[in-house]
Amino acid sequence: MIKAPNQNEYRIRSASSSNSGNYRCKGRVKSSQHETTEWSDSVTLTVSDNEPRPVLTVSPSWLSPGASVTLNCEVEHPSAGWSFYWYKAVPDLSEKSSSYELLPDGSGTAQDSYIIHGQTHTAGYVCRAGRGDPEYHTDHSQPKFVWSADVHSAASLTVSPDRVQHFTSDSVSLTCEGNFTEWRVRKFSEDGQLSDCRRMTGSTCDINTSKSDTTVYWCESGSGEFSSAVNITVQNNYYGPILVSPVHPVTEGASVSLSCSLRKTQKILSNVFFYHNYKLIQNDTRGELKISAVSKSDEGFYKCQYSGRESAQSWITSLSGFEVLSSIVLILDDICLCSPKAPNRLGLPLTACIPLLLLSVLLKCQTCSIDPIRNY
Repeated sequence: MIKAPNQNEYRIRSASSSNSGNYRCKGRVKSSQHETTEWSDSVTLTVSDNEPRPVLTVSPSWLSPGASVTLNCEVEHPSAGWSFYWYKAVPDLSEKSSSYELLPDGSGTAQDSYIIHGQTHTAGYVCRAGRGDPEYHTDHSQPKFVWSADVHSAASLTVSPDRVQHFTSDSVSLTCEGNFTEWRVRKFSEDGQLSDCRRMTGSTCDINTSKSDTTVYWCESGSGEFSSAVNITVQNNYYGPILVSPVHPVTEGASVSLSCSLRKTQKILSNVFFYHNYKLIQNDTRGELKISAVSKSDEGFYKCQYSGRESAQSWITSLSGFEVLSSIVLILDDICLCSPKAPNRLGLPLTACIPLLLLSVLLKCQTCSIDPIRNY
C-alpha cells in the first residue's frame, strides 16, 4: 500500500518498470480516522524501460508508376493523444545506415496514416510518434520500403544471368549502374529480414544461392538514389525446371520469349506446357513461348511444366509508353531539383540543368499527347 499525501492525486516523479502494476484508491473522511470509502476499480499501469518503437506498414509494397502509397504508423498500447512524424529514409553509406528527412507536412500529424501521391521509384520510409507536454518521442520505426520495377531511374540494377529464377549453387551477380561512386545492394527476404549484400566488390554483389528463397534486391547509391527492385527466386529443385523470364518489365509493343530449363542441361527444352495466371496457353513441341507484341493483358504470373514437373511462377510486368515517358520526366526533374545545400542530385551546374529541364518539358508535352486526360 502506498501512503499518499492528503490529496486526490498521486504523482510518480520518475517512472520505471518497477512502477508497473495495478493501482486503486479509496478516500477517508476528514473528520474521522476510520470512516473510508470503498476501493475504486483498479487500473493497470505498464512502464517499459525500453523506448517504445512504432510499427510502420506500407501499401502497396510494389508500385505501378504514379501510384499513391499509404503509410500507417502503429504504436503499442494505442491511446489518444499521439502525434505522428513521417520521414523518408535516405541511404547513408558512410554510416552503413540511413538518415531521415521529414516528409512535407509530416510533422506532428494527428492521423496515424500518411499518403504519398505520385510515387514512382523505390523508396524507404520510417515513422515515430510523440505525446505529452513537453512531448515525449518514441524511437523511429524500422524502415519499410516500397519497390518499383521501373528501370527508368538515375540508378539501375542489372542481373546476370538475366532471369528471375535460378537453381541453388548457380553463380548470380547483381551490378549497380549510374553516375555514382559508392554503392550498396540491399535485400529483403521472404522471412521479413532486411540486410546488405555481404559479398560486394565495387558495384557488384555476388548473391548467396545456397538455399531456396525468394528475395527482393535493389541498389542504393552514396548520393541517396535508389534503383528499381527485382525479385530473385532460388530453387533447390534438382530434377524440376525453372522458368526463364526477364527480370525487368517489358515495354508494351516489345517482344519477349519465355522458356523452360533444367539444372543439368541449362538448355531450352521442347514439349513444354506454359501457363498464364494458372491457365494453360501453350502445349506443343515448341520450346519457347513467344509474345510478339506485349500488352497489358499479357501481364501476370507465368510458369512452365516439363515431364510432369512444374517450375515456380514468376510475375511479368508490362509498361506502357506513357509510363516510360512519365518516369523519364520525373528523373529529369529530380536530377535538377535545386536547394541551397545541394544544387542538384548529381552536382550539375545550373547551365547543365537547363537543357535537361527543356527536355523534360518536351517529354511532358509528349505524354500529354499520349494521354490527354493526365495533366501536369
